[in-house]
Amino acid sequence: MNAKVAMDGTPDVIYLQDWFDTWLGAAAARVILPITDPYVVHHGALGSFATVYLPKDCDVKAACARLQRVKGMQEVLTRAQAADRFELPADRIGDMVVVSERFTVIGTSAARHDLTALEVPLRSHGGISEQRVPLILNRPLPGLDRSRRFRNFDAFDLALNFAQ
Repeated sequence: MNAKVAMDGTPDVIYLQDWFDTWLGAAAARVILPITDPYVVHHGALGSFATVYLPKDCDVKAACARLQRVKGMQEVLTRAQAADRFELPADRIGDMVVVSERFTVIGTSAARHDLTALEVPLRSHGGISEQRVPLILNRPLPGLDRSRRFRNFDAFDLALNFAQ
């Protein structure tokens, strides 16, 4: 997790549904956030990843280019690009996938995220900057390919098939 605040300590949030509503009209696009837990002390239903469903007549590549210019955006990808980059099933994500920078989070609309109970700097996760997580085992792992790129779900494979 990282602090998701501006230099003055206030939450640094891109309200993506509001952004699309202003650009395309109310509810023309639909922003889906995988983090939905409203627990403000943790992340207030704000994270660094979102998927967006666009109207049928919307040029996805043009929308990606426009959104990429928004301060705080790290990656703005088409469905195909996101499926390839993040190993996601293309039939389960929107027309676009967006990822915010390290100190920025994504929300739907300001009216849907109540941060008034926030007493400490906002922290959240879900972005590229939070992908590196240390994996520590107290057993030898013979036969392990050290050049392999490990992901969080590889912990089971390592524990069951390599740890002695």
